[in-house]
Amino acid sequence: MTANYDAIVLGAGAAGLFCAAMAGQRGRRVLLIDHAPEPGRKILISGGGRCNFTNLGANADRYLSQNPHFAKSALSRYTPHDFLSLVERHGIAWHEKTLGQLFCDGSAKAVVAMLLDECARGGVDIACDAAIADVSHADGQFRVTAGGRICAAPSLVIATGGPSIPKMGATGFAYELARQFGLKIVQPRPALVPLTLAGEDLLFRELSGVSADVVARCGKAAFREAALFTHRGLSGPAILQVSSYWHNGQSIGVDFMPDRPAGWLLAAKTAHPRAGLRRLLREGLPERLADVLCDRLGVEGELGAQTDRKLAAAEARLADWRFTPNGSEGFAKAEVTIGGIATGDLSSKSMEARRVPGLYAIGEAVDVTGWLGGYNFQWAWASGWAAAQAL
Repeated sequence: MTANYDAIVLGAGAAGLFCAAMAGQRGRRVLLIDHAPEPGRKILISGGGRCNFTNLGANADRYLSQNPHFAKSALSRYTPHDFLSLVERHGIAWHEKTLGQLFCDGSAKAVVAMLLDECARGGVDIACDAAIADVSHADGQFRVTAGGRICAAPSLVIATGGPSIPKMGATGFAYELARQFGLKIVQPRPALVPLTLAGEDLLFRELSGVSADVVARCGKAAFREAALFTHRGLSGPAILQVSSYWHNGQSIGVDFMPDRPAGWLLAAKTAHPRAGLRRLLREGLPERLADVLCDRLGVEGELGAQTDRKLAAAEARLADWRFTPNGSEGFAKAEVTIGGIATGDLSSKSMEARRVPGLYAIGEAVDVTGWLGGYNFQWAWASGWAAAQAL
């Protein structure tokens, strides 16, 4: 026997939960399906378990997509302050960490509980631990076979995310389904992911565990945050940010002395000719990092004994130290996926597929990827809300 609904939402992550709740509260009969044993699994591990649930600076220019304008509509109609109001209505204590990042004071469980409460308010049926066996479309109805039952609805929402963090059950199912209905896919790749090093850069592995405040660059993108050396390469917020812009074969640049003005090393030579570069670097960097950089630069002895040309070259390299990663740590360690369902096949207002009425795609499944720091959650809320208004 087939159970009938107004809308079926596939995927009980951030986008799916929120979309289902908002549609349910608009009077729609909604079924939310997920193959995982419980909803919101990636929410629970986000932000170190405290859920960085949005960012106050979530404007469209902080998202990557083949169409950089696509996210504007949804983000402008459901803002970080809208979601923050919901958080506060549920009595969830929060704080701003840095750079507009908002976190729960307590556990990310509070956000999942909030979303489930909102679903309950909307009368949403939730079916977890229900593997999807088949999805079809005929006579204006989508039919989904999952968990041993057949359900039908005139609207279907793809909210199953991307393949990042497969240990949490993430797959590329959204892309398979999109292709089934003729939607194009922008090649998915890992984003917000540690980068790996090889060759002469392997020498930096001895710094595993050392971090420093830097400016990391890739192309025109630049981020000032911490970089962390690991046993495999580079990580930390600054590196995760530029990883979204990085492609195989490209180098990235790291400014290890971002607070020093141009010409600082020549000025130091004049003011402190008997000082050494090693000592100067240790004043602003962890000792182990300062020593490795000094050794690689080959500037030993007093500054007064160095030529201006050699010091200028050392300063230039410290301001733009080039690393050429040989890869990344892949989807296993990527926080999100870049690429996905092509925005050209979707309405930016409703997230509905242009050529398949009733089919919607939201959240990470779509080719919209935010910066690190709550941006991807805000896209989940905004795109989910946009679709819910059209269901």
